[in-house]
Amino acid sequence: MKKILVTLLFIGGISSLSHAQTRIPPNVQKLLQKNTCLACHNADKKLVGPAYKEVMQKKKYKPEQIVELIYKPNPKNWPGYPPMAPMAQVPKNEALIIAKWIASLK
Repeated sequence: MKKILVTLLFIGGISSLSHAQTRIPPNVQKLLQKNTCLACHNADKKLVGPAYKEVMQKKKYKPEQIVELIYKPNPKNWPGYPPMAPMAQVPKNEALIIAKWIASLK
């Protein structure tokens, strides 16, 4: 019985690795929450807007380009998604921290 339980736990652990979610660093997580980014975006999967990973798969943006898109979204970049509202309330230094993390995603 013990061997069966250990085997099941091992298999469960391996299968959970294949569905592992992108780890968001605590400082970035705090900024994403503070600036309401997580209301529409997720690191790995589509919500209202594209997943952060999807953003980087579509085009290899530089952090400065991402910051620009935070302040002046371009809806034609993402057909099929509702247009993102400009996020002028996000402080530039916080937008850059968020953008650098997004740009680091593969």
